[in-house]
Amino acid sequence: MDFDFTPEQLSLREAVARWVEKGFPFARRHALARAGGAAREVYAELAALGLGGLCVPEAHGGMGFGAVEAMVVMEELGRGLVHAPYAQAALMSPALLAAATPELQQTWLPRVAEGSALIVPAHQEAAARYRLALVQTRARQDGSAWRLDGAKSVVPAADEADAFIVPARMAGEADDEAGIGLFLVEPSAVQLRAYPTQDGARAAELVLRSSAATLLAADGFETLEAAVDIGIAAQCAEAVGLMEQLTAITVDYMNTRRQFGVPIASFQALRHRIADVKMQLELGRSMSYFATLTLCRERAARRRAISQARVQLGQSMRFVGQQCIQLHGGIGVTDEYLGSHYFKRLSMLEMNFGDTLHHLGEVSARMQDTAGVFA
Repeated sequence: MDFDFTPEQLSLREAVARWVEKGFPFARRHALARAGGAAREVYAELAALGLGGLCVPEAHGGMGFGAVEAMVVMEELGRGLVHAPYAQAALMSPALLAAATPELQQTWLPRVAEGSALIVPAHQEAAARYRLALVQTRARQDGSAWRLDGAKSVVPAADEADAFIVPARMAGEADDEAGIGLFLVEPSAVQLRAYPTQDGARAAELVLRSSAATLLAADGFETLEAAVDIGIAAQCAEAVGLMEQLTAITVDYMNTRRQFGVPIASFQALRHRIADVKMQLELGRSMSYFATLTLCRERAARRRAISQARVQLGQSMRFVGQQCIQLHGGIGVTDEYLGSHYFKRLSMLEMNFGDTLHHLGEVSARMQDTAGVFA
């Protein structure tokens, strides 16, 4: 199989890397995090590069690119520790809006492509424990309109968003896959409590009380699943960029830090540890490729592959982050040192869209027919 990138994909990578180097140095990122983590300005700059429309169809003003191009962008954003909600707003939201009527798509997708609209999914609920089908937010019809009642948790950049895409139950029990609709809700219809997150970004809790909503899709669970899988694959790619850069930072530190008159990089035990770090990085990279390349598979195979990739990335993120911090010593956890911010972002990613144990359970549940002795 050919894993080489095309000239267009390499050019895309270079363009994002140049912006990261010139437009988003660590000093700027650190200042934004200290100020509360506002991301709209950063997202607007990404949109000015054309990245807002990366996966938006050309008919709606986008580039119409696919999963591999999204992976390339996410790796570079991870390497630069860019904290804008790019995966949610530019990759997941267009996939969710694809289920809407042509009229709604024409209203919102061109704005997403040009970056004038920041639309983020608001699908997590406090009691769900990562289970997408456990939706307690209820939708009811009020004449020709829809009203939602419920709450959503950890919605990224919610206090800067122009709209939310909210799954809500139209029928059935709280954990049925059937009966889940997708709705577009504007900020004026919700109550929110925003807060900074540990990785320097922002999120919010949303409360919906008879909140006006626009129906996107009446049977939206499989669309939601597919969009979440896109988000997982994107964050796997981001994690590869984060781990690669944190490893480079650590190797540079080991070559600079001296103990007993020599660089600590000369100590055999530490060289073995950094070799293990690089092995985990490459395992993570290969499974990130696997996740991206399986997004086009049918539902069952895609979901299993995404969870398999996420298990390996979860293990790699934890190992690389912890080992690199230990190789630094005390300076590795200080707020002024950039390595600590990579570690915090990796720790946050390990919990996003289901932690490693959750996805290990998902893999196990999908292996019942082949568990045990293989023929």
